[in-house]
Amino acid sequence: MIISKTPLRISFTGGGTDISSFYGTYGGAVISTAINKYIYVMVKERLDKKIRVVGTSLQEADRVEEIEHDLVREALKMTGIRHGVEIIIWADIPSGGTGLGSSSSLTVGLLHALYAYQDLVVSPMVLAEQACNIEIDVLQQPIGKQDQYAAALGGLRHYTFAADGDVYTERIQLNEEQRMNLESNLLLFYTGVTRSASAILNNQMEKKERNASMLLQIKEQCVDLKGELEQGNLAFMGTVMHAGWELKRKLANGITSERIDGWYETAMRAGAAGGKVAGAGGGGFLLFYADGETHPALRQALPLQEMAFAFDDCGTRIIVHND
Repeated sequence: MIISKTPLRISFTGGGTDISSFYGTYGGAVISTAINKYIYVMVKERLDKKIRVVGTSLQEADRVEEIEHDLVREALKMTGIRHGVEIIIWADIPSGGTGLGSSSSLTVGLLHALYAYQDLVVSPMVLAEQACNIEIDVLQQPIGKQDQYAAALGGLRHYTFAADGDVYTERIQLNEEQRMNLESNLLLFYTGVTRSASAILNNQMEKKERNASMLLQIKEQCVDLKGELEQGNLAFMGTVMHAGWELKRKLANGITSERIDGWYETAMRAGAAGGKVAGAGGGGFLLFYADGETHPALRQALPLQEMAFAFDDCGTRIIVHND
């Protein structure tokens, strides 16, 4: 029996520049961190040679091609497993539409668990590349490449997406006090609204010529933010998040709504320095940067459920490996 544990992520700036229609021309950049909320995948043997998948629904099949769950089916194909396994999936938070990269975390976790089941060791970079291949190339999802790498590698990182599709990454260097202060100044609230990232990103790609100048500004924010954080200017996070949100909300229909705008304005009046909707937008989680003394007022002002979190440094890992 194998169990993989794969983190979700929050992105601070750069979202939208990790889509091939943009980075293929201009290059892209993202700053994000993996967080200590996880997706778990268990893989164990079935003696009857069937394939059983247990997640939000249950399915049994005789052949890989019959599996209805797209990510499970394609992960089985990619790892070469054709029959005789049971796959059980569960998560720390509601699945789908949260803006925390759950589908990519699941894909990375599936690949990791299925390779480990065969006693194969695959590097995090390869897991991320293969997850991108499944989601973007095989399943034709109109999504970016940041989520897969954040899930595989973990940590607070700066990612660069080259025009040829190569991905480069480096950790943002903070000392322990800076890291703890940054974590404590970030607040995450669940809106209860789920949305389709694909629909929003499709609309964004349709407007790619109009959006290019705004996305270039968002890309440049990554360079500025990395430099300021590494110099100890943590408050710049709020400045960048607010400026980025003002740009991002113009990129596509559905990124924001009257309710989201209302919550955002309420948080800013209560003392937040900046914020954004996690992921492509439209719902899921709202992320804010705010100094600690403003937190009580902010929590009281927002009628939303807060989710406490910390950064995850490890990325995907195998936590159970029994023969």
